[in-house]
Amino acid sequence: MTMDATRQRLLMCRPTYFAVDYAINPWMDPTAPVDADLAIRQWEQLRQTYVDLGHEVELIDPVPGLPDMVFAANGGTVIDGKAMAVQFRDPQRADEAPAYRAWFEAAGFEMYDPKHINEGEGDILLVGDQLLAGTGFRTAHASHAQLQEVFGYPVVTMQLVDPRFYHLDTALTVLDEQTVAYLPEAFSPGSRAVLRRLFPDAIHATMADAEVLGLNAVSDGRHVVLPAQATDLAAKLRDRGYHTIGIDLSELRKAGGGPKCCTLRLRQGKAVK
Repeated sequence: MTMDATRQRLLMCRPTYFAVDYAINPWMDPTAPVDADLAIRQWEQLRQTYVDLGHEVELIDPVPGLPDMVFAANGGTVIDGKAMAVQFRDPQRADEAPAYRAWFEAAGFEMYDPKHINEGEGDILLVGDQLLAGTGFRTAHASHAQLQEVFGYPVVTMQLVDPRFYHLDTALTVLDEQTVAYLPEAFSPGSRAVLRRLFPDAIHATMADAEVLGLNAVSDGRHVVLPAQATDLAAKLRDRGYHTIGIDLSELRKAGGGPKCCTLRLRQGKAVK
């Protein structure tokens, strides 16, 4: 099968101030040591990988005192030149929202402010002509109606049930406009039934791969950048014809993040192949 790669415009934030100073998800342990220099080197490998694949990477300046700002996917949702800002559930991350909003505005995106708690592309994933929107731990279900009004895409609610997979992008990855990979156990029975109907040819990840955040991956339709430790998932992807690139983000995983958490897609309009 021949697969086309879509050149992407991406936003990232260097983990200059990365630390695990608090616990707002099950991955975070403030008593465990964190190697900030290693986190930066691992992040830099991820950034360089995107550049080598031909993607455009833009950077937002990190802000002192915001250790999770590296997780740019939570900074907003950008589709067709429109940017919806975020409202975080946890006060520890609240000041990230205006920093990202200011960046979007300066970049010329048409801005929309959230009416409800909404953690950006961590919980909002565009698949073809529909939006999958997670809820259960972070993004409020009430925000899904606003997403549909702002972006004009039908929204399908996905109910998350395992606190380890607290954002949709830790439980499901979009591979191309028709295909996803996901962990069935991360979803409610009803959401699992919906996923089976929408994506009968989806790739099912194992719990072992999900537990190393293997589904927190980034795909351009041909290449899939995923945690190096997710070996079974990588093999399944290769069997389907995708090219896999393993990246070790072990330090950032101590805060519950992987490649997708570090990467926000900036969609100006229709994708260019």
